[in-house]
Amino acid sequence: MNSIRPRMSHLAVALLAAACGWLGAALHDDRTPAPLQGLVAAPALAAGLPVSADGQEIPSLAPMLERVMPAVVNVYTASRVQVRQSPLFDDPFFRHFFGIPDMPRERIERSLGSGVIVDAQHGLIVTNHHVIEGADDISVTLADGRTLTAERVGADPGTDIAVIRVPAERLTALPLAGSNDLRVGDFVVAVGNPFGLGQTVTSGIVSALGRSGLRGKGYQNFIQTDASINPGNSGGALVNLHGELVGINTAIYSRSGDSAGIGFAIPAWLVRDVMQQLVEHGVVQRGSLGIEVQDIDETIAASLGVEPGRGVVVTRVGGKSAAARAGIQVGDVITAIDGRPVSGARELYNMEGLLPVQQDLPVSVQRDGRTRQLRVRLEPTLSELLGENLDARLAGATFVALPDAYVTRGISGAAIAAASGRAARAGLRRGDVVVRVNDTEIDGLEALRDVLAGKPALLNLTILRSNRLYQVPLS
Repeated sequence: MNSIRPRMSHLAVALLAAACGWLGAALHDDRTPAPLQGLVAAPALAAGLPVSADGQEIPSLAPMLERVMPAVVNVYTASRVQVRQSPLFDDPFFRHFFGIPDMPRERIERSLGSGVIVDAQHGLIVTNHHVIEGADDISVTLADGRTLTAERVGADPGTDIAVIRVPAERLTALPLAGSNDLRVGDFVVAVGNPFGLGQTVTSGIVSALGRSGLRGKGYQNFIQTDASINPGNSGGALVNLHGELVGINTAIYSRSGDSAGIGFAIPAWLVRDVMQQLVEHGVVQRGSLGIEVQDIDETIAASLGVEPGRGVVVTRVGGKSAAARAGIQVGDVITAIDGRPVSGARELYNMEGLLPVQQDLPVSVQRDGRTRQLRVRLEPTLSELLGENLDARLAGATFVALPDAYVTRGISGAAIAAASGRAARAGLRRGDVVVRVNDTEIDGLEALRDVLAGKPALLNLTILRSNRLYQVPLS
């Protein structure tokens, strides 16, 4: 009698083939992912193929997840928020007359998310900035049930990456995948703490790479995946079948707030770069090219003799900017920086915020029908003026010196180069110019630093936007 075996689904067949390929690579390929400088990376473990009772190989992620899951943690935060109340409640006679009990002046707000141990020796955990934003207390629950108090190492609102530290005792870390190993169609697994249910695993594929254009986000170069990601997964791990960290889950696209099959993760190469700066400096040092650019449509392309949608045309160059020192001129078409093609102004903005500072970087420029190779060195801006380092009410805002175009018009102040998180929710935007804080005129970055360093109880910004003044109260 012929034996009947159950048919495997297309996904199971694909997973079996993928697992076989990954397992073969793990056995025959001696490549090692580049570890963080000064950080200890754990060995990777690929998905395995267990054998059933009848001898049939069945694809399973369990062997790989046994290695991954101890490195993914639950992150819990508590924030003390001042409660606004009428001044009448401060009057003992008023409270006594109306029988009103003493009201609490603050309340505790709690939130949850996920994190990934990336350095067991030093107890370093990567999570999202928005997971710990404004937190007074941070605790971490490990896969083995231990709960540890964590301290903040540093956070970067622009990339939504934060680093926290716990005591380095019996920890397991995840290795970071190589920067160019991920492809569209690769199988990935998301591990996190959705809805506070506890450690949960979902699987899918890489749907797209290099995604940008998400509203309310800063510098963007996301991995898109259809692995289910929900509230609470933020800061959790996106891993490949080797058990290597390929991304930190950070956002979803959804009209309901739940997973719609479109999730986004910060790529491992960006996590590595930002983490190194946060560990070394506490902040991310960023530079500015000092230029204004415009997308190239068909009309502009025809006039310049270039391809539409390829590169950006320079419309202004700051007098003492990095671009000016490199020899970039108005009318130049920038097609690539540091070997990466530039397709539009938004992409250039993202690249500018992620490029290393104080390093000579190649820039490809088209001018007069010829391609020229220039070298630019970005000098760091005063990135220590990131809002959360001076005042939590400005978390997510990055301030830079005012462009020359404003100075020549007699305008003084400090420009906002990026606004995300709490600053964006308060109404601040990239390109705003802060001209006054409360009653103090702002004539530059140093004046802004001095005012904010005083920790004023009230914070009201007067900003210049599109030749109009607006009041932005912050609380």
